[in-house]
This record gives sequence, structure tokens and C-alpha cells, in this order.
Amino acid sequence: MVKAMEVKKIAVLGAGLMGHGIAQVAAQVGKYEVCMRDIEQKFVDGGMAMIRESLQRFVKKGQMNETQMNEILSRIHPTLDLKAAVSDADLIIEAVPENVELKKTMFREVDTYAPANAVIASNTSSVSITEIASATKRSEKVCGMHFFNPPQLMKLIEVIRGAKTSDETIQTVLNVAHKMEKETVLVKKDCPGFIVNRILIPALNEAAELYWEGIAERDDIDKAIKLGLNWPMGPLMLLDYIGSDTTLAIADVLTKELDPKFHPSTGLKQMVKAQLLGRKTGKGYYDWTQK
Repeated sequence: MVKAMEVKKIAVLGAGLMGHGIAQVAAQVGKYEVCMRDIEQKFVDGGMAMIRESLQRFVKKGQMNETQMNEILSRIHPTLDLKAAVSDADLIIEAVPENVELKKTMFREVDTYAPANAVIASNTSSVSITEIASATKRSEKVCGMHFFNPPQLMKLIEVIRGAKTSDETIQTVLNVAHKMEKETVLVKKDCPGFIVNRILIPALNEAAELYWEGIAERDDIDKAIKLGLNWPMGPLMLLDYIGSDTTLAIADVLTKELDPKFHPSTGLKQMVKAQLLGRKTGKGYYDWTQK
């Protein structure tokens, strides 16, 4: 049996779309003490507001009471101070934008402030774990911990092994994921897109191209895939949830690192150029300005 490190405190770096959800699940389900850090007060405040809103929905549905909600909120400590966030954390989960240089800079900084035994995990959906780990002096303590959007509802976490990741690191992260009541899959080799996005991104890319070429209307494309492949939502709506910019970034990584067949479609690129990114900008394939 592989030994694992005991995790009591978690730091989540990034309070955005994914970061706030990860912080919420860690505090609500895992019952961990969580530091949630971002670079500007408005991002931290926004993340806390989204957590509060999400928990209030649980209260309205009768799935928890006000006291339980306040207990969860008391376990989440928002901050702008990176050093304060990670200096006594056992596990640090990075959830900053999908940019390899930004992530490497973040890991380099975290490496200098975090305790020597702390595990650093990336929520990246496509960037090489081995490359990110190379920015630290603890490659064996770095792995991927890829949550799905929204982390409060989606059951899966992909755990990704980098070239030097130790068995202890993998087991530690698997244990934390299971304490958060998530299902896990282990990606044994560090490859772009891991399992889900390597299969999903080409499908989303083709849906964007079908729409761009005028082959079918938006609603018919989504209906076809929902009923024909039994997806819970259509690919164009899913693109709006993920963000066309995030999808394009992953497609670019897959094209560069794996094969030209992953090349992003004109339709996807045009949506990004027009800033029609989906929910995050209010409009994409659908209008998200009306709740």
C-alpha cells in the first residue's frame, strides 16, 4: 500500500470560474480549511460572492441550513497574499488561466513559499504537468488535479502523473479527491488534453465548424448530439459553459504537441475574435445576459 501525506489545509490559487468552485467543494464536502487567493480584491470578492450564492441555493432546496452554510464559509479564507496562502498549506491547487508561462511563474513562486513537504497540483485541462513541474525544485511533489466545470456538481477529477511525480503524491491527491466525494481516473502518462479533452475538443471544434458553415441551426446541432449521443447538453451550449477561448487554447496545445488534426476551426477562432466566449462574457452561441 502506497503511503500518502495527511492533508489538513488546502490553498486554492485563483478565485475565478474554477477556483471558487474548487475552494467551495474542499470546504463544504472535504471539510478542509481553505485559503483562496487571487491577484485583485475584485476577483476574491467575486469568488466569495459566487460561493455564497451557490450555498444559498443548497439552503433554499433544504439540503443544508444557515448554520451549516456559515460553518462552510468560515472555513474559506480569502486573501491577496500568496505567501500567506501557501506557507502552511499541505496541498496547493493552482487554478489560474490556461497559459503555460503564467502557470510556470506561479509554480516557481509557490515553490519558494510552500512547506517542503507540500504537494502542488494544477487544475490545468491541457498544459504538460512535466513542464509545469520543471519550474519547481520538487517535481516529485507536482501532479495534475483536473476538476470539471462546475466543480460543485461534476463528479470527475482526472489525476495526472508527470514524468517525475511520486506514488505518494498521486495517492495523497487521490485521497483528497475521494474525501471531496469525487470519482477519479488516473492518467498514467502526461499527455496533452489528458483523457476527456483529447476526446471532447475535436467534437466541440466540429460543432463550431458545422454552425459556422451554416450546415444546421444552433438548436438542431445541440438537439442532434443530445438525442443522438445521449449527451446531457449540446456541444454549442457546452462551448458556452467552458468558454470558446479556453476551448481554443486547448485545441492549440493539442495541435502543437500532438497532431495537426486537432487544428482549431475557423468558426471557433471567429467566436474568440468577436469575444463571444459564452457565459463569462454574457454572450456566445446563446445569450446568457437573461438569467
